[in-house]
Amino acid sequence: MTDTIIQRCETKGLRMTGQRRVIAKVLQESDDHPDVEQLYARAAEIDAGISLATVYRTVKLFEEAGILEKLEFGDGRARYEDADRDHHDHLIDLSTGEVIEFVDLEIEALQEKIAERLGYTLKGHRLELYGTPAKKS
Repeated sequence: MTDTIIQRCETKGLRMTGQRRVIAKVLQESDDHPDVEQLYARAAEIDAGISLATVYRTVKLFEEAGILEKLEFGDGRARYEDADRDHHDHLIDLSTGEVIEFVDLEIEALQEKIAERLGYTLKGHRLELYGTPAKKS
């Protein structure tokens, strides 16, 4: 990732209002996978004039422009992350909702091998694991 969300929005020709800049800044600084409600709460701390509707519209605009990636982990809330991040997979803790990012070279190689065996060239994938913490003995 070489440039910011704001820079990518400007490059794509999106009109960047002050409130959109605040939302983009919040997204850029997020190290988690926030949903719209969380984005709204964080943005409202910076600009109390931002409405929830503005956050929804902005997130949709950024998603349609390929700036954000929408993630749905089966909990009824869409979450978002920067679409220009390095590839990674997700482990979702079903007891807390925490989303843990990971990269495993063995899994990556196995997915390539499976695609090749089935006669395909892999162009992308998304892996989501769901679990609960193992009981310690």
